[in-house]
Amino acid sequence: MSTYRPVHTPHIPPVVDDGKAPRWTRRPPQSNWGDFGPEDQYGRLNYLDAEKVKQAAQEIQTGQRFCLSLPLNLPGGNALNPRRHPPVIKPSMRPLGPGMNFALSQENPNYTDVVSDDYAQIYLQYSTQWDALSHVGSHFDINSDGIDELVYYNGFQAGIDILAPKDLPGMDGQSRAKALGVERLAEQAIQGRGVLVNLRKHFGDGHTLVTGKMLKQVLERDGIEISKGDIVALYTGFSELLIACNGQPRADMAETVCAVLDGRDPELQQWIIDSHIACLVADNYGIEAVPGRPMDGSCAFLPLHELCLFKLGMPFGELWYLHELARWLENKGRYRFMLTAPALRLPGAVGSPVTPVATV
Repeated sequence: MSTYRPVHTPHIPPVVDDGKAPRWTRRPPQSNWGDFGPEDQYGRLNYLDAEKVKQAAQEIQTGQRFCLSLPLNLPGGNALNPRRHPPVIKPSMRPLGPGMNFALSQENPNYTDVVSDDYAQIYLQYSTQWDALSHVGSHFDINSDGIDELVYYNGFQAGIDILAPKDLPGMDGQSRAKALGVERLAEQAIQGRGVLVNLRKHFGDGHTLVTGKMLKQVLERDGIEISKGDIVALYTGFSELLIACNGQPRADMAETVCAVLDGRDPELQQWIIDSHIACLVADNYGIEAVPGRPMDGSCAFLPLHELCLFKLGMPFGELWYLHELARWLENKGRYRFMLTAPALRLPGAVGSPVTPVATV
């Protein structure tokens, strides 16, 4: 049985649109820049059209639903990533004090209401998340002038389209993705056919770098067929082990337990290109080995992030909770489901918490 149906897309050069000069004259090898248009910000989410959604709906046989999100206060602490911290929830403030268990009779003795209102300080990629296309870019000579620029998918540029605090003086340290922000994922209302690949069944809980050859073997053994526009979900068991840590994960977990993709493997990269999947998600910390396997010379720290987000316009979902869904699908001899996973419509953000739902 064929495990995927390759689709070959021709090279499409940049096109001047409505009088605008193209952002690039040269696109990276392996990339699909321009294939969806010179101003495209959706990338492979373009594959999630109405026909793909109807195809996904055909996978609903029982109506049973699975929540695919961790509690958003996990992993716990910041051992896995010292730059990201757990959410902090606080009450909004009223003139007479915190707006939690607040009796409105304090403001008007005729009112009987008791209200609670709060807000969250949250790192958008702390727990179950989407990576927007503005999350990872690269150095690349888009103008063929010998000068590397800091660029993102489809040639959108740092300092012009993706703004750091230095680009927004007087904005109190704010940042903003004017292009490729996570709101683009929200606009596409991500919904499609999910395909679960159970890596844990084949590789256990030991730390295993999964190459393209190994992944193809798993697909063949399990009779899994993947086609254009599918959302592939990798179940490794990482989130189960994370939950068992009770909010105190070991700092080395991402490098010592469970299967991860070998992002530097050329066969794996080519499989991702040829399969034309819409998205790749996993229950582990980074989908691929973090960092990628050591190599000499200039290279990406996270090669699959570079390939998928930067070159192919393909969002990543990380730290999803897939255990119950994987167990149910295994018991039923199934691997497909309908996936609904909209991102927050938060303009300018580069990532989003998400509560995905699988319907079977």
